[in-house]
Amino acid sequence: MERPAWAPRSIDISVPSVSRIYDYYLGGSHNFEVDREAARKAMEFMPGLPKIMQANRAFMRRAVRFAADEGIDQFLDVGSGIPTFGNVHEVAQSANSGARVVYVDHDPVAVAHSQAVLAGNDGAGVVAADLRKPREILASAEVERLIDLNRPVALLLVAILHFVEDADDPYEAVAELRDALAPGSLLVLTHASYEGIPLPAERAEGAVDVYKDIRNPLIMRSREEIARFFEGYDMVEPGLVPPPVWRPQEAPEDEDPYAFSGFAGVGRTA
Repeated sequence: MERPAWAPRSIDISVPSVSRIYDYYLGGSHNFEVDREAARKAMEFMPGLPKIMQANRAFMRRAVRFAADEGIDQFLDVGSGIPTFGNVHEVAQSANSGARVVYVDHDPVAVAHSQAVLAGNDGAGVVAADLRKPREILASAEVERLIDLNRPVALLLVAILHFVEDADDPYEAVAELRDALAPGSLLVLTHASYEGIPLPAERAEGAVDVYKDIRNPLIMRSREEIARFFEGYDMVEPGLVPPPVWRPQEAPEDEDPYAFSGFAGVGRTA
């Protein structure tokens, strides 16, 4: 297998990665055959997976614009993945040229590619760290350089928490990040769920099993379980809803049925 120039030498290109599979769903080019194979296998069960990812990205862009309109100019995007068109820094810095953005991911391809994309952008940086270790994120040089934790921050956890198993206590990690943020900060979150998928659950389970097979289990949580991540936050209207329903710019009924899979929401710390 040919190793492309952009792939860090340290990575095993025979093992699929969730961030590269996500990149493939979004039509990106930073993925390998092994990622495309896993993606196609999952799509045999759930053909609308790319639509779900696009709805997540579209929600994220609306939420970043909302945060910027609320006067927030600092963004911490954890589990940011491989940069594709319409990233957080592009949306935030077009709304406010002084906006600061830190991307965090533990996939070396995502980190290397983010560094390349951000070269020359002094208001944005990338950290190689894991959501399960919030202290490492908060103590990182890039967070210290770019983020003032005494002022409100928008914390983005978009399509990441469903890859953290209960055994790794995702609620504790989210609470630890929340406690480090100033009052008036925002939590921008999306999460996979069987609710809203236009398929019988047992068929959707086939796609979930593909992630299990590549040792990146996809944890489907109920709306109630997802709402728990917002403890300590006041929900911003319209609350925890399917992604296209959150402050839409177009009529949600025109969306693909798959776009309504899972939940999205924004909360504000008091």
